[in-house]
Amino acid sequence: MNILIVEDEIPTRRLLSDMIKKMRPEWKLTGATGSLEETIDFFRSHPQPDLIFMDIQLSDGSSFELFEQVDIKSPVIFTTAYDEYAIQAFKVNSIDYLLKPINEKKLEEAINKYERFFSMQQQAPPPLTDYQSVAEMVASGSKNYRTRLLVNLPDGFQKLDIEKVAWFVSSNKITTAFTFDGHHHIIDFTLDKLDKELDPIKFFRVNRQYIMNIETIHKVENWFNGKLIVKTRPKNKERIVVSREKAKSFKEWINQ
Repeated sequence: MNILIVEDEIPTRRLLSDMIKKMRPEWKLTGATGSLEETIDFFRSHPQPDLIFMDIQLSDGSSFELFEQVDIKSPVIFTTAYDEYAIQAFKVNSIDYLLKPINEKKLEEAINKYERFFSMQQQAPPPLTDYQSVAEMVASGSKNYRTRLLVNLPDGFQKLDIEKVAWFVSSNKITTAFTFDGHHHIIDFTLDKLDKELDPIKFFRVNRQYIMNIETIHKVENWFNGKLIVKTRPKNKERIVVSREKAKSFKEWINQ
């Protein structure tokens, strides 16, 4: 059994790999990719795996775009952050989907489903779903926004609840989460990625470096050329500037 994991979130990829290895130690991970480009290169240089675990939203686009460029014959178990009702089409012809954050029980059920339908006798999979139609359904569906992160530690991982993060800051291509209790954690996410997965009612991308939690904003001061200065609790030592272009939407966000 050769499997491929297509997942751009490094902690999730590691966690999923470890969970699969624990449940099916005889299975072999032949590849782990994090983007459309990497996955396309994988299929150009490797045989089709027996099973693919595939995230829907990758760092450089939707995984549905893969099916337009690569003739994927392998069965797929999708992973997604979207609500169940918006993805019912997967129930018809795909193997299964896992709603993030992935838990062992749901993963075991998905694997059992695969093993029931695709035994080692190499039975042919059913016709593939119309992925373009499903992609449109997903885009119009309600999203489950991220509620926690896995933080790397020297000896493992630590769970970090999103509600405890006052702001995220990016510097020198490193993203750090600062919590309300004064701690900070380096995380494996870009601000662009977080901006898509955080609840926009609670978090706002004030500039290229910062994403702010509404609860950390103490005061907003006018600055020159229509810009704004954000004062926070806990206090941030740096000056956080909202550009003139974002000032209006920032004030509307606070006032909603």
